Amino acid sequence: MAAPLHPDCLTILEMVKASGRPRFETMAPWAARAQYAAGRPILQPPSPDVAEARNLRLPNGVAVRLYRPIGSAAGDILPCLIFAHGGGWVFGDLDTHDHLARSLANGAGCAVLAVDYRMAPEHVFPAAVDDVAEAVRFAAREAASLGIDPGRLAVGGDSAGGNLSAVAALMARDGTLPGLRFQLLLYPATDMTATHESYTRFTAGLPLVAGGMHWFRDLYTPEPAQWLDWRASPLRAASLAGTAPAFVLTVGHDPLCDEGRDYAARLEREGVPVTLHHAADIMHGALTMCAIVKPALFLIETAARALREGLRA
Repeated sequence: MAAPLHPDCLTILEMVKASGRPRFETMAPWAARAQYAAGRPILQPPSPDVAEARNLRLPNGVAVRLYRPIGSAAGDILPCLIFAHGGGWVFGDLDTHDHLARSLANGAGCAVLAVDYRMAPEHVFPAAVDDVAEAVRFAAREAASLGIDPGRLAVGGDSAGGNLSAVAALMARDGTLPGLRFQLLLYPATDMTATHESYTRFTAGLPLVAGGMHWFRDLYTPEPAQWLDWRASPLRAASLAGTAPAFVLTVGHDPLCDEGRDYAARLEREGVPVTLHHAADIMHGALTMCAIVKPALFLIETAARALREGLRA
C-alpha cells in the first residue's frame, strides 16, 4: 500500500479539479501539448541563472539547447549530460523542462545538452530513440567546439526521457553510441507491455494513471509487437550488464513505479552500480511541478548530486 500523498501533491490535485481541465488522454495530441505547456508558469518556479544557454541544431535538424552551469568559464572543459525531456513521447519541449535542465546543470556542475526530439503521433517509434542517439553522437563529435569532455558523457531524463536514456545507455554498451559514464533515470518508463502491478493501483485521480499511460504508449508505439523491442522496453533487453552506472528515481503514486524499481533491481543483479531513490509520498511528474510540490526540489538536488559523482568517477 502506498504512503499517503504529500500535501503539496494534494494541492495540485485540488487545483486540477477546480480548473475543470480535461485529462490529456481525452484530448487531441496538439491540444494536450498546448495544455501541458500552459501549466509551466503555474507549476514551475523561475528558471535559475546559468552561465550560458545556447540554442543549436543537430545535423538532422532537431533542436537542442546547451546549458553551461553557473560559475563556469567559457574555456572550461565540462562533463556533459545529454538530457531527454518527459511528456509521454507526445508533448514537452526545451522550454517545459528548462527549469529542470538548468537545475541539473548547476547542481551537477556539468553542461547539459537538452534534446527537442521528434514526438508522436507525427513521428512514432523509433524516431525519438534516433534523435537522442544523434545527440549523443553530436556531443562526442563536437566536444571541442561545445567545450565538453567527450570522455565524461551521461544520459538522463524524466519519464519518457528516462526511457530514452536507458535505451541510449544500452546502445552505448553495445558500441553503437559513444561510451557513457552515467545514466540518470527519473521515474522512467521501462516496459511498454504495462503489465506491472502498479498499473492496477493507479487508475484514477492522479495526473498520470494507467489509462493515460496506455494513451501515450499507443501513440508512440502503435504496433503491439513494438512493445517487446528493447528500444521501446529496455526492461526487456536480454542483458543490462555493462551499461553505465545509474541513478534511478521512483515515486510511490505512479503507474510506472514497479517497472522503475524492477529496472534498478535488474541493473544491480547484472553487476551495474545503481542507486535507487524512492519517494513514497510523491506522484509522477512532480519534478516539473516544484513551484508547488516543494519536496521535488530536494529530489532534483539529490539527482544532481548523483550525476556530479557519476561524472567525476
